[in-house]
Amino acid sequence: MGTALMRWFAVQTRPRHEKKVARELLGKSVCNFLPLLSEKHSWSDRQREVQVPLFPGYVFVRLQDDLDGRIPVLRTMGVVGFVGGRGLGSAIPDDQIQAIQSVLDAKVPVGPYPFLKIGQMVRIIGGSLDGVKGIIAGKNGDASLVISIEMIQRSIAIRVAGYRVEPV
Repeated sequence: MGTALMRWFAVQTRPRHEKKVARELLGKSVCNFLPLLSEKHSWSDRQREVQVPLFPGYVFVRLQDDLDGRIPVLRTMGVVGFVGGRGLGSAIPDDQIQAIQSVLDAKVPVGPYPFLKIGQMVRIIGGSLDGVKGIIAGKNGDASLVISIEMIQRSIAIRVAGYRVEPV
C-alpha cells in the first residue's frame, strides 16, 4: 500500500441528502466536513432553529488521492459523484476548507454569497480570523470578505467591518 497524500474533495449529493451522506460516510470511517448554518424556519404553528447545509448539494471528504479511497464514497447512498475532472474529482486546496472551518468555529455571522472569480484576494489581520484569506467585495454598501471553494463554485460572505485586511 502506497503513501498517497490525504486531500479534500467535494462530493455532489442528491438534493437534501447532505446530512444522511455525512452520517453514512462517518459510519464508513471516511473523514468528511459538512458546513452547517442555523436558520429560523417558521411553520403555521411554530418556529424552530434548523441546521441547513451552507453549500446545498455538497459534502467535503478527506481521503487519499488514489482510486481505492473513492470507492466507499461512491457506494454511499445519496452520493451522485465527485466534483471535478473525469468523475474522479479534483483536490480542493486545504486552505480553502480551513478558511470555511475557521469562520464557522469563530461563530461570526455568515451567509451564502454568489461565487466570484474576480476581485482582490485579501487576508484578515488580527482577531479570531487572523490569516483567513478571501476576496474583498462590497455588499449592501459595506465591505465583505468572500471565501470561495472554487471546485464547487460556491462562496460565503462575512462582514469585515472592524477587521483589518491586507492584500495577499
